[in-house]
This record gives sequence, C-alpha cells and structure tokens, in this order.
Amino acid sequence: MPELPEVEVARRALEEHCIGKRIVRCSAADDTKVIDGVAPPRLEAALVGRTISAARRKGKNLWLALDSPPFPSFQFGMAGAIYVKGVEPSKYKRSALSPTEEWPSKYSKLLVVMDDGLEFSFTDKRRFAKIRLLGNPEAVPPISELGPDALFEPLHLDDFVESLSRKKAPIKALLLDQSFISGIGNWIADEVLYQARIHPMQTASKISKEKCKALHQCIKEVIEKSLEVGCNSSQYPENWIFHSREKKPGKAFVDGKKIDFITVGGRTSAYVPELQKLDGIDATTSRVKISKDQSKSNKVAREVDDDEEEAKPAKRGRKQLVKATQEIQEDEEDAKASKRGRKQPAKTSKGSSKKAHHSS
Repeated sequence: MPELPEVEVARRALEEHCIGKRIVRCSAADDTKVIDGVAPPRLEAALVGRTISAARRKGKNLWLALDSPPFPSFQFGMAGAIYVKGVEPSKYKRSALSPTEEWPSKYSKLLVVMDDGLEFSFTDKRRFAKIRLLGNPEAVPPISELGPDALFEPLHLDDFVESLSRKKAPIKALLLDQSFISGIGNWIADEVLYQARIHPMQTASKISKEKCKALHQCIKEVIEKSLEVGCNSSQYPENWIFHSREKKPGKAFVDGKKIDFITVGGRTSAYVPELQKLDGIDATTSRVKISKDQSKSNKVAREVDDDEEEAKPAKRGRKQLVKATQEIQEDEEDAKASKRGRKQPAKTSKGSSKKAHHSS
C-alpha cells in the first residue's frame, strides 16, 4: 500500500514536470467508486483551462493547487499511483505498470494533458483510491483530521517522548493512527519498530526514553532512505524486515532470525521475537496471559482425559454385556441341540421297531 514515501515521490514528479503548465484536456473514468462525490464530466470541466501552481501532500494524501479552486485531491488507497508519461515511475509493490503497457493504462482513473503535450495519469488497479474535487482540501476530512506529517512536520524528540508517555495504546496501533502522526502505514511501522528493537504490542507509555529516541530516529531514517532510492523497493537495504514481512510464517527470516506475525491494531504485524521483546509490565502481563492460556489448555486436556476414563468402564460394561449375551445365546443353542439329540434316538427306535415288525 502506498505510504508517505510513495506518495511523496508522486508529488515530486508532479512538482518537477507539471508546475506552471495549463491543462488542456482531461479524461475521467466512469468509476463512481474512485471518482468520489463528483460526476466525471464535471471533474473534467473543472480542470480544463486551469494552470497547476503547486503539488501538495499531507500524510498519504496529495492534491494539486490550481490557479483558482476547486482542486483535485488524491487518496491513494491500496494501489493508487501517479505516472508522468516519459518519466521513470516509482517501483513500489502492487503499483508499477509494465513498461510495455498501453498508455493510458486500462487502470487509469484520471488522465490529464498539459499545453506542452505532457501527460500524467492517476491509476488504481484495486479501486480503493479516491479522487475528489474540493474547494479547500486541507479544511475537510480526511486531510483536516490528520496529525503532523512524518516528513514535513516531524515532532521534536522531547515532544515525541512526551506524547508517547501519555498514550496507553500498543505502539504499533499508535503509529498507524493518522491523527497521531500522518503518513506511516503498515510496512513503515513494522520497519521502524524492528530497527528500534521495539515489540509492536509494547504499550507506548511504557517505552523507555532510550528506545523512544531510537524510534524517533528510525522513523526519520526509514522515510529518508525510501525517498533516496525513489521508493524502488528492490533498492531498500538488505537488512530491512520489509523484504520478508509478506512471506509465509515459518519461511520468513531477516538476518537469519525468524519473523513472527501477530495482529495489532487490526493489522498483521511482522516482528522478530529474538530482538523485539516486551518490557516491564507488558512482559509480565504477556507471561500471565500465556500462563492462563496454558492452564486453560491443561484443563481442557484433563477434562478430555477424565471423559475418556469415564468412557472406559462403560466400554468395559458394554463388552461384558455383549459377552454375557453371547454366552446366553450359546447356552440356548446348546440346549436346543441337546433337545434335538434326545428326540432323534426315540424316532430311530420307533422306526427300527416298525422295520422289525415289517420283517417278521
């Protein structure tokens, strides 16, 4: 999913190639799931003839400032991306188009043509992105609800430590909260926590000042490194958890250490148990929880054993009943056979007597 670095790369491309140019043609897709709150023809009419004066971003949201409002805004969703024709695109996961793909792409949701012939396209393969037409994008949700931008408005270290000290949420969930810091998504949160050696379930207020400082520094370094390589994920450092966080459990490793997966803040979180350990009361709580889970498991196991033991006498009783029934049936068969045996000689004797009489 595009996060702050990926959206910033798109903003920089628009800033470099499109500022000061006039829009002469637009083509908006007939897709009301992506083109949100405005009819495609109205969106096209609102942009044609306008000059692009700036490309702006906050968190994962981007918008174009034109010579007069309204302005188009772009929320990238799961796979949104901006491509400037003829310019090397960023190569982040799930977004990059094939070099041989047609232009504009079949996934294009808005195509914009400038007066010098340059074109850019906003594409979305997954259809979770949003394109809106707004009078003042910063004054309405979602942008108005965002916290400080992690790149443009980084918290001072002391303010960062103080802010964490007041939060009772798990640190991973807090980093994903866009009202706390905007721009950090799932992969960046996993990466900075791994680099800072902090467990994703660690309560924010229980993180030591030393680790808060490490986390503050790692957020800065991960974002800057991503931007340095143009968000080309193949160029990220080999020792980043990023490269293995989407592998299957049991097959995910970083620097030879096993990666485990848990759910925090409703999102799957990758971490290295050997390096990212719970501290203080969180560790105690975790051990108590594990102990309770084990006790429950043991109790269930004992109940199963008890049920099996109770079943054994009943099983033995059933066997004894079957055996007794078989014995009774055998006795009855013997009795019948014995009775038939007694009758047979009498019949033979009578027959012999008749035969003897006939002979005489």
